[in-house]
Amino acid sequence: MTQQQDLPANAPDFCAGMLYFGENWPDFDQYGKASAIAAGQKGVTNPQAREAVYQSLLLADALRYCTLQVCTAKSSGHPGGFASSAEAYAAMVMLGHTNIVTEVGHHAPGFYSAMFLDSSLEAMGIHNMNDMMARFREQHGLLGHLSGAIPGLLAPAGPLGQGQHFAMAGALLHPGTLFPVTIGDGGFGEPYVLSSMKHFHFAYPQVTNYLPILVWNGFSQEHHSMVSLMSNEEMVAYWRAHDFDEVILIDAKDYDDAGQEGAYVDSTRFSFGQRMAFMEAVLSGAAKAAQGALTGRHTAFILKQLKGAGVHVSGAKSHNLYPKDTFESPEIKAALEKRALSPEAWALVRDNFSRAGGGPAAQTAVTEHVLEIARLGEFPLQDFAVGEQAVPATAMGALVAWLGQQDRRFVVSNADGNEASAMKNINDALKIRHPTEDPLYNQQPGGQVYEPLNEDACAGLAAGLALFGSRSLWLSYESFAINGWPIMQTVGQAMAELRRTTPSAVCMFTAGALEQGRNGWTHQRPEIENYFAAQMRNGNVFLLYPTDANVIQAAYEYAVNSVNKVMILIASKSPLPVHLDMAQARTAVRKGAAVLYEGSAGKRGTVTLAVTGDMVLLPVFAAREVLEKEGYGVRIVSVINPRQLYRPSDVAAHTVSEPDTNFMTDAEFQQLFAGDMLLTIGGGSSAALEPVLLRSRAAQRDTLAWQRGETTATAGELMAFNGITAEAILHKVRGFSGH
Repeated sequence: MTQQQDLPANAPDFCAGMLYFGENWPDFDQYGKASAIAAGQKGVTNPQAREAVYQSLLLADALRYCTLQVCTAKSSGHPGGFASSAEAYAAMVMLGHTNIVTEVGHHAPGFYSAMFLDSSLEAMGIHNMNDMMARFREQHGLLGHLSGAIPGLLAPAGPLGQGQHFAMAGALLHPGTLFPVTIGDGGFGEPYVLSSMKHFHFAYPQVTNYLPILVWNGFSQEHHSMVSLMSNEEMVAYWRAHDFDEVILIDAKDYDDAGQEGAYVDSTRFSFGQRMAFMEAVLSGAAKAAQGALTGRHTAFILKQLKGAGVHVSGAKSHNLYPKDTFESPEIKAALEKRALSPEAWALVRDNFSRAGGGPAAQTAVTEHVLEIARLGEFPLQDFAVGEQAVPATAMGALVAWLGQQDRRFVVSNADGNEASAMKNINDALKIRHPTEDPLYNQQPGGQVYEPLNEDACAGLAAGLALFGSRSLWLSYESFAINGWPIMQTVGQAMAELRRTTPSAVCMFTAGALEQGRNGWTHQRPEIENYFAAQMRNGNVFLLYPTDANVIQAAYEYAVNSVNKVMILIASKSPLPVHLDMAQARTAVRKGAAVLYEGSAGKRGTVTLAVTGDMVLLPVFAAREVLEKEGYGVRIVSVINPRQLYRPSDVAAHTVSEPDTNFMTDAEFQQLFAGDMLLTIGGGSSAALEPVLLRSRAAQRDTLAWQRGETTATAGELMAFNGITAEAILHKVRGFSGH
């Protein structure tokens, strides 16, 4: 076999750039004469049919070949993990189940190869192997880890432990459609993979149309996987302990006739007859697993095969390519030669891939179309009177309850409980989804409030539903939100790239640090606001600080009506004074800030107090009285939507889909924040006040913000511990030079 310089005359056009072509496999004339997936069909009708098995094996090797060649083109990328899953992926395709997601970002080149082989990548100008190699791991191309923006791919994959959430969200929204999700045994050690599926199954026992596929290959990124010493019996028991009715395990070792040592073997080293026997077992097992998942059985499928099967090297060494790995490397050349298919086989592979599931994934995947959702109409906003005491969290809860009654697919997730956040009205209206029916606790099997006791599962389902096109809301204590935030960040970035609109991912983090004095520092972690504030520069992340019960309603309305964004609301669960009427609130949320108080000019100059938060306004207004008596003019500005206060050049808004470029003009900003002195004040992080400090022209500027947690009896005592008091504000203002 020689490296091809020109495309063979009988090779399909998409093969341009492939370096090697092989001979037809044995019995190709008999089992490769026509596609096993007939025209007009979505998958093979008989998984035991010899031609179905034969052509599934062709698909597996086609995936391996493309994966290795595209990675070698850049001497970079991750071929080994996906290579060990190739038979399972091929089986799902041949069975017509192409809404496939993954927990493993490192399987990206294999998923891209699948989209290449079914022609989906043509939607982004990738028509042949030359194109795919040029665009792999390049900007505006095929990024190193999966993105849902790639035609045909349903969801991103980066941090481990996330993919099952997308599969469960898809299954919930699309009954009757199977959502296989590949999970690597390297990432299997993530703490929430199986526990999240167990809780989901208890909450939604009738939703079984997601199929976890464990790619058990014995290795993770740079070493053996932590579960590599488990026996097959132990692994099956582990899944059964997490409430799976059926666990189907196919072990390549059972088919090995090459004398390989160890528990994990490479099926591509078997004789051709045994490769076929192994592929038949995988295809039949996958068909049984799919049927079970689609007919109400909680099912898992496990493929046990050595990492790197069929590529240049095995084990953890196959995980990543390095600069030394080029097309001239003997191991790479040998592997590509062994996996190379004949031109006729490539044509057959394309036929099967492009017919599976009813057509290329870029046309048939559920996420390639905007999901129709319930119309909401006007929000029933309650206009609290200025000066009235009202609880922001409860005011928002009433809207959440209303929304869920209009949209029965709407899901609220909360690990700590809505009652604890003064949002019991949500539970009263929508009910906690629970297998134990108990009206005292608002529990019933059909509820819309999802309450697993970990934030990863809460954030995961809420984020997955939003990405797949449905409304959701994640509620949490701010102090614990970091446990679930990684998937929300992943989804936010994915939304920034999407080629379709989808409801924004909406979060509300209540019981802020200042309200948690008695609980101590374990419940006082507003530092996460630094994380959120940094993401505001991404282009589609909004951090909202509602001032009061009216503003939080306006902020929630604003968030729900937005698309392709991440909307984060930070608010209190304590009764607080209302400062803005509803009309003012709605304007302020969109504009970014509002003046809450403006006194007359003072002989000692004007100080502007720019504030994020609600409870922290109490010492601010207390300081105002003293400052005015001392001859200062005082303006109090509530910073509600700081993202809109940035300069357009500060934010990557032009890089995202569905951009919001309604930044406050410089003239508006200077009028709003005018003054000789500026003191920015935050009950949490100071980072959200950056745009104010960047644009202010005040000669004197300073800030007061959260420092650290402590156990205290009252919010006032905790603010004092952090130096956020009326006295501290007075000290800062008096300390401005010349005053």
